[in-house]
Amino acid sequence: MTQVGEEWDEGGPERLYVLTGGRSGFDETGLDLVTLIVSRTPPQIGMQPEHESILRVCASPLSVVEISAHLKLPVSIVSVLLADLLAEERVEARAPAPALPDIDIIKAVIHGLQNL
Repeated sequence: MTQVGEEWDEGGPERLYVLTGGRSGFDETGLDLVTLIVSRTPPQIGMQPEHESILRVCASPLSVVEISAHLKLPVSIVSVLLADLLAEERVEARAPAPALPDIDIIKAVIHGLQNL
């Protein structure tokens, strides 16, 4: 905790506690690191600054880990902030696009089927 006369440390654990109201992590959201988040509404006057920042950076879909990097906040803190925005329907969570299979594997399967 900061003592009287000490300056507030923006990177200190107290700040992170204040941002989330003491809440933590992914348990409540079901989000993972690669879940894509996209804004559904623009930022509004009076919102928590971190919520505003999330809405701005998520004009185009970004993963949870990318949002964390943009805001320079731990993923656990970002997930709590995202839970707030999801509950208010200000953002939408999307599953990441599935990876396309390797073209060489597809060719090998086709070749094997042709040989049957």
